[in-house]
Amino acid sequence: MTIDIARARAETPGTRHVVHFNNAGAALPPQPVLDAVTAHLALEATIGGYEAAEHANGRLEGVYGSVARLLACSREEVALAENATVGWGMAFNALAALPGEGFRPGDRILTARAEYAANLIPFLQASRRTGVAVEVIPSDETGQTSVAALEAMIGEPGKGPVKLIAITHIPTNGGLVNPAAAIGRVARRHGIPYLLDACQTVGQMPVDVEELGCDFLSATGRKFLRAPRGTGFLYVRKDWLDRIEPYTLDHSGGALVGPDRYTMRPDARRFELWESNTAVRLGLGVAVDYALSWGWRRSATAPSRWPTGCGTVWAGFPA
Repeated sequence: MTIDIARARAETPGTRHVVHFNNAGAALPPQPVLDAVTAHLALEATIGGYEAAEHANGRLEGVYGSVARLLACSREEVALAENATVGWGMAFNALAALPGEGFRPGDRILTARAEYAANLIPFLQASRRTGVAVEVIPSDETGQTSVAALEAMIGEPGKGPVKLIAITHIPTNGGLVNPAAAIGRVARRHGIPYLLDACQTVGQMPVDVEELGCDFLSATGRKFLRAPRGTGFLYVRKDWLDRIEPYTLDHSGGALVGPDRYTMRPDARRFELWESNTAVRLGLGVAVDYALSWGWRRSATAPSRWPTGCGTVWAGFPA
C-alpha cells in the first residue's frame, strides 16, 4: 500500500510541532479524530454528559461496525473497552472461571517466550490462585514462537490438559512477528481456546480474525490506529458467546429479570461496563474509519520480522 506522506502530515496537526517517534506507545491523532473528541466534549459542556451520549447514540453504534470491518468479523463479536489490557483481562478472567472448564491444579497455560509484562502477571496470579501451570513455548531459530514445539507440548505424556494458548502477536520490542495464524490452526485442531494480544498489530498491519484463528483478540486504539488514549476493544468469537460469562457483569452486559435472576446480552458487549468515555469512543470510531480509508488489505500473512522496531515496555521469560 502506498502512503501519501504529504496528505498524512497535513492531516496530523502534531507534525507541525514535533518529530514524533513513539507511535508504538501513543501516536499523534489525525485531525478528524481530534475534531470528533473535542466536538463531543463541547456538547457535553453544553447539554450534559448523559444527554450528549444519547445524542451520539447512532455514531456510537457505528463504532462497532467500524471495528468489525477492521477485524473482518461481525459487530456482535466486538466489545469496546477502556484499553487493551481491560479487554484482554476480561477474556482471560472469564476463561479462568469458566464453569466446569476453568483453571485447576495440573492444567496448563501455554504462552510465548517474548510475552508482555501485563499478561505475565495475570498468568502468575492465576497460577497462585488455581494451581494452573504456566509453560513457555520454545522459540525457533528466527526467534518466533515455534509451532512445531507447540504441537509437541499438547498432549505431552505425563502433563495435564492445555486449557489456554495465549500469545502476543507482535511483542513490543525488536519487530518480531509471531506466527499467529499457524498457532491458530493448531489451537483449532485441538479445540484449545486461543487468546491473542494484538496490541501492536492492529493499525500496523491488516488483521483478519478468521485467518488468525483466534477465539479472543484484544487491541488498543492509541497506537497505530491513532485513536485517543483510553480506548480499546475485545473480539469474542461467536462460538464462545453461548458458553462464556464475564467475571464482572453489570447492568450494561446483563439485565435483572427477577429478584434473583439475570440474563446476559447475547453479543460480546456483555464484556462492557456501564460507565465509559463517549468522546474517546467516538474518536476510536473515527480513527478506525480513517485507517480503513487508506486502503488496508485484509491479510494476516506477515514476515517473521516487522521492518520497524516498536515500543519500550517488554518482559520476556528467561532463556
